[in-house]
Amino acid sequence: MADGFFDIPENPRPDNGSCHFLVAKDGVRLRYGRFGPPPGVHRGTVVILSGRNESIEKYFETIRDLNRRGLACIKMDWRGQGGSGRLLRDGERGHVRSFEEYVQDLDQLFTEVVLPDCRGPHFILAHSTGALIALLAAPILTNRVRRMVLLAPFLSVVGLPLGMKDISRLTSALYWLGFGRIYAYGGPRPAELPPFEANKLTSDPRRYARNMALTRTFRELGLGGPTVAWVRAACIASRKVSTLAFRESFRIPTLFIAAGADEVVLRQAVEDYARSLRTGRLVTIDGARHEILQEADLYREQALAAFDAFVPGSNADRYAVTEA
Repeated sequence: MADGFFDIPENPRPDNGSCHFLVAKDGVRLRYGRFGPPPGVHRGTVVILSGRNESIEKYFETIRDLNRRGLACIKMDWRGQGGSGRLLRDGERGHVRSFEEYVQDLDQLFTEVVLPDCRGPHFILAHSTGALIALLAAPILTNRVRRMVLLAPFLSVVGLPLGMKDISRLTSALYWLGFGRIYAYGGPRPAELPPFEANKLTSDPRRYARNMALTRTFRELGLGGPTVAWVRAACIASRKVSTLAFRESFRIPTLFIAAGADEVVLRQAVEDYARSLRTGRLVTIDGARHEILQEADLYREQALAAFDAFVPGSNADRYAVTEA
């Protein structure tokens, strides 16, 4: 661990990063990193919102890519995961009571760090659970961020034996019976991490090996399965952002990037949602698995090209600043 980040040879931290902590209003410590662009150019700041069971370190490569584009980056670990404070005595359990807690933490990050200290324009780049949180936070992000790029947002899950409504009812019943902290599925992480051939997240063996080496070396960054409360909270958040009233009030120009071979999030749900928004745009990357930014170059570069076409975008180009 160096300067608050967790380094391994396969995944060194960017040279221009610094690690910090916020204390949430309920006392949870939230770790975040700041990464400036190369000297001499600034085109805005990207706030990166990661998925469940991800950390700042997993995005070092993407942060370097954005820095080369003249974009500063802010990346926070969600409460209960990564280098942020855990919410249960058993830190293996991925737990939260409500996704509104994530929204409140994001609001605090913007209020205390992003808006006062990070030059705009401001953008969101979010993956999976982070993309669902970005959608849920849209009412407080309007007029704060210029555009959002959401990769494989966690709206519905592939291959469920029950529908999302039934899962919501079941987890709510368990939650109110006092079982919110038990594993909904998965359980603790096994001693041996799954081989590449068994993974549903990426087709890139090198990036998969890098990410596994990170969590193998620093087990404190990882999680086991989600709790009943977490699954219930995710269902509630997905249902809220899917209401007609919410979608009609959505104002932020947003690019949705769906993974064509996603075996985690239901691709059709992402595509339908993007098409339902007046300010939504959609790109589907055929063949890509769920973790698009951890994918093989063939797919990952398509996502970055779509990002480049949308951010900064025509409305933001005039904000590009070249410093003496």
